[in-house]
Amino acid sequence: MTRATRRHLLLAALLPLAGCGFELRRAPELKFRTIQLANFPRRSPLADELRMNINASTTTLVVEGIAQAQVVLEAIEDVREKVVVASGAVGQVTEFQLRERFRFRLRSVNGRELIPETEILQNRDLSYTESAALAKEQEENFLYRAMQTDIVSQVMRRLASVQTY
Repeated sequence: MTRATRRHLLLAALLPLAGCGFELRRAPELKFRTIQLANFPRRSPLADELRMNINASTTTLVVEGIAQAQVVLEAIEDVREKVVVASGAVGQVTEFQLRERFRFRLRSVNGRELIPETEILQNRDLSYTESAALAKEQEENFLYRAMQTDIVSQVMRRLASVQTY
């Protein structure tokens, strides 16, 4: 098979995909230009990911002061929990439940409530064995990051639903 023939076959195989409408997911377009993130715990990974996602949008920027902000996303609760759900006959833990809870509200700078107090709760089960403690710690970190990413996605969709501020 010649080089030209191979190129034509490849082009023919890719041609049906050209009009499929596939597009990479991008940050939703928010209706306000500036937002302040308030009352988050110091060094909150959730706040960091939220800031990164908002700044990735083409329309909105996170600002530090309320003087520059059009709206304020106020964190009421940003908590990670780890609860024992099962233990063996000798009291050794065999399963945990990981939870990430985020409660927030969105208001305009003049105090008008745009999103009332809302809670997003994620939880995941994590089996545990002492012989694989290091691997389970890494799995726990992975699960917390996955829950955090899901919460940020939900918050971004809710922010995008705000029409007026």
